[in-house]
Amino acid sequence: MKIEHVAYPMPDPVAAAAWYAEHLGFRVVRAMERPPYTHFLLDRDTGAMIEIYNNPAVAVPDYASMDPLLLHLAFAVDDVAAVRRRLLAAGATPVGEIAVTPESDELAMLRDPWGFAVQLARRGRPMT
Repeated sequence: MKIEHVAYPMPDPVAAAAWYAEHLGFRVVRAMERPPYTHFLLDRDTGAMIEIYNNPAVAVPDYASMDPLLLHLAFAVDDVAAVRRRLLAAGATPVGEIAVTPESDELAMLRDPWGFAVQLARRGRPMT
């Protein structure tokens, strides 16, 4: 058994899928052009997959009001500051500044244009 994907609702999955593909390195592998506009997005480097959708049967959480430590999508990056600058220029918003942990992990938290939390991580000691 292996994990296939993680899913979460988005207010505009069509626009979010395009933004995630352009700025976060995903490739759309399946898309519904009608409600619930389900999009499966594959990380080009790792093969990890997420599903974003907007099903009227469930409310989209107010991600912007949630503490990003409750739910976030984390990306391993080589240069946290450079990727942070690039995503901010693309419409992400910052959540605090870049932090360095006692383990020498460098972390930055952002929100995508729809308020969903995105974390950038450069680990002091790689975990994978």
